[in-house]
Amino acid sequence: MKQRSVALLIETSNGYSRGLLDGVIAYMKACGRWSVQLTEQQRGATPPTWLDSWDGDGIIARIETDAIGRQLLKHRLPIVDLSAARHVSGVPWADTEDRAIARLAVDHFVQRGFRNLAYCGDVGFVWSARRGEHFRQLAEQAQCRFFEHHSAARYDEGFNPTMATRHIGEWLADLPRPLAVMGCYDFKAQQVLDACRARKIAVPEEVAVLGVDDDRLICELSEPTLSSIIPDTKRTGYDAAALLDKMMSGETVNADQPLITQPLGVRVRGSTDTLAIDDDEIVRALGYIRRNATANIRVDDVLRQGTLSRRSLEHRFKKLLGLTPAEEIQRVRINRIKELLSETELSIGEIADRTGFEYGEYMAVAFKRSVGCTPTEYRDQGGSD
Repeated sequence: MKQRSVALLIETSNGYSRGLLDGVIAYMKACGRWSVQLTEQQRGATPPTWLDSWDGDGIIARIETDAIGRQLLKHRLPIVDLSAARHVSGVPWADTEDRAIARLAVDHFVQRGFRNLAYCGDVGFVWSARRGEHFRQLAEQAQCRFFEHHSAARYDEGFNPTMATRHIGEWLADLPRPLAVMGCYDFKAQQVLDACRARKIAVPEEVAVLGVDDDRLICELSEPTLSSIIPDTKRTGYDAAALLDKMMSGETVNADQPLITQPLGVRVRGSTDTLAIDDDEIVRALGYIRRNATANIRVDDVLRQGTLSRRSLEHRFKKLLGLTPAEEIQRVRINRIKELLSETELSIGEIADRTGFEYGEYMAVAFKRSVGCTPTEYRDQGGSD
């Protein structure tokens, strides 16, 4: 079988696109004898100059502008488009279903008791408007109040991230709380977090924030860490590669029938790890616990943050959360242990020290009582309960 030459015009600067490339790689290992041309580039960048003299067999691209589409069509090669923008008609394309993404977001918020839902989009992306409309419809079907804000296009020459964040903050300031906000993708959700920080809005106690794409670098570097919807980008990339292979073999494909994959779920991190609570005293207590649980705080420390008696605090916690303050402190500590076991190579003793336990043995006993296995077993299982 002849080795085929394929150009991959996919940016490597974000987690979504790297997931697509993982899928292409998986297909190549399983089925394809391809020689691949991949150039480092940004989203929406013009095709590289080497493409003009390139003697290849097919192209997988993220076609983000009409100009890019016209330039690629000149080569008269099989093309599969991995952009939801749909700048070129008659070219097969693959993407994640926007309505399914919006449904995951609404369900995630409603299950946590939120009735005020908001969407923050980017006017530069067609898919952002589409995703926001699905979110609005589903929020209203769930009988929630809906709010929206659309920032200036991120890739416009005059885009000012500082001003965009300021405008998001002004929008948030006038909205009812507790509030849950879906960013059209992780970068926008990160801007929402930045706006909350600038306005001293507690996340997630006052405003919960959810992104899309599960871009690990953005999500883990955010403060608090960003919850995000997980697209099945590897499946999308794999299916796109398989489709291109058929086209390069001369098979006729239906360009009007897209390859649509379903998102995998929600990766819950700190920005939505809460329940909607309309009680300022409990919101303040929860914020203190989330910030300080790993410092080995006690319920007395929580009491000093507000005006409630111990009995009132415990009664309100139990009523609103189904947990006592002590149980919430322990829950936050255990979740932090899970993160450190899954995402670092720290020893058990080092993790114990970072989560407020005097000895690793004490931590192991508390962890097993809560999770059902030892910290070492949890780590060996890949971080699954």
